[in-house]
This record gives sequence, C-alpha cells and structure tokens, in this order.
Amino acid sequence: MDDRTDPKPSKGGIRYDRDLYGWAVEQAALLRAGKIAEADALNIAEELDDVGNEQYDKLESALRVILLHLLKWDHQPERRSRSWRQSIEVQRRHYDKVLRKNPGLKPLVDEAVAEAYEDARLEAAGEIDRDERTFPETCPYPLDVILKRPISWPAED
Repeated sequence: MDDRTDPKPSKGGIRYDRDLYGWAVEQAALLRAGKIAEADALNIAEELDDVGNEQYDKLESALRVILLHLLKWDHQPERRSRSWRQSIEVQRRHYDKVLRKNPGLKPLVDEAVAEAYEDARLEAAGEIDRDERTFPETCPYPLDVILKRPISWPAED
C-alpha cells in the first residue's frame, strides 16, 4: 500500500486520505508549534513535491499555449486573429511570472519547451485540420522567438 494512502490517521488525528484540507491545516499548525516529531513527514514531503510539480506544469502550460498560437499564426495566416495575438502576450506574461516566483525552474525551461511543443503540435494540427507531420517534429522556435517575437495586429507581413 502507498504510504500516502495509508488509512491510519496522521499523528495529529486527521486522515490524509479523507480530508486533505483538514490534514494540511493540522500539519501546518504542528510545524508552526515546533512539534516536528508529531508531523506526518512522509505525506508532507509528497505534498511539497506536488507543489513543485504544479509550478512546472504552469510553466509548461504557458509555453504550450504560446507555441500553439505561434504554429497557427505561421501555418494559417489567413485565419490570424487578435485573440491569438492576445493569447500569446498573456501567456508570455504567465511564463515570466512563473519563473519570477520560481527561479528554480530556470534549468528546466528547455525540457518544458520540448514537452509543451509535443502537445502544441498535436493541438495545432487538430485545430487547423492538418496532419501533425505538417509541423516539425521538434520545436522550430528558439526560446527568444517564443518569448519575444513581435506579433503584429493587424498582421503585417
């Protein structure tokens, strides 16, 4: 059985698998009170890992949306829209904010771009009704293009 779903109550009394919120409040109170030995260290560590993963997912998500709209912008110029441009700009801000709040993610940016591109490529193919092989297998955009390339509206080619 996974220790995270151990049906026993935590040392403080609230079961992790039945009331995550109550458990979290209880664990925070134990830690603030200096009662480290009474805290549910294993599940706290798991939750901290999850928080880190959520921040990485936010970074990757922002990159995915930027890449999706860049692909659509480049491969379907007749359908360009203000909303695509705004989506790119908003997600660039999200990317900046996630990295500003989580500088430890900087070494993972290349990995996040690669993973985001895989999904963006599939989504773009579906949205513009083209085979995914229309797009390069690996991300064609360097990071500075992803984050800084001007997107003019109305389109100026």
